[in-house]
Amino acid sequence: MALDRWIALILLGICLVYGYTAWFTMDASLAPFMKRNPIWPSTFPKALSVLAIIACLVILSGIEKSEPKEAEIDYRRLHEYKLGQAVLLLGLMVAYALLLRPAGFLFSTTAFLFLGAFILGERKWVLMVVVALIATVIVWYLVQEVLGIFLRPLPGFLGG
Repeated sequence: MALDRWIALILLGICLVYGYTAWFTMDASLAPFMKRNPIWPSTFPKALSVLAIIACLVILSGIEKSEPKEAEIDYRRLHEYKLGQAVLLLGLMVAYALLLRPAGFLFSTTAFLFLGAFILGERKWVLMVVVALIATVIVWYLVQEVLGIFLRPLPGFLGG
């Protein structure tokens, strides 16, 4: 079986567990007044799990394949791909998740976007800083002010 089908099979298992959690266990702990709402906190996870299961089944059945191309991933040549970048990005994501609360949203998100662009090969320093700052402030403003969800903008020792 090809590498993409193995990955789809693993993701299908994860999506089935996620879907089970969304459909059966999340709704059991809802408050009585929330059970009358048309949209529950589990609505998006339910839709996401169904779409992900369908996508995994499409990949497993091979419907999306037309003809073999030269650009397919060959699992025997994984050492030739840029696995270092992928591993660094995964490590950066873990570091971002761990630093989000103690370092504050503005610093950790700006650093994540800047370092992510650096890992992927961008070398225009000024552009990276400007884009990271603008994107971070816009997202913070939308989440904090428009949606009303509190995000600690600054580290705790700076009054965040």
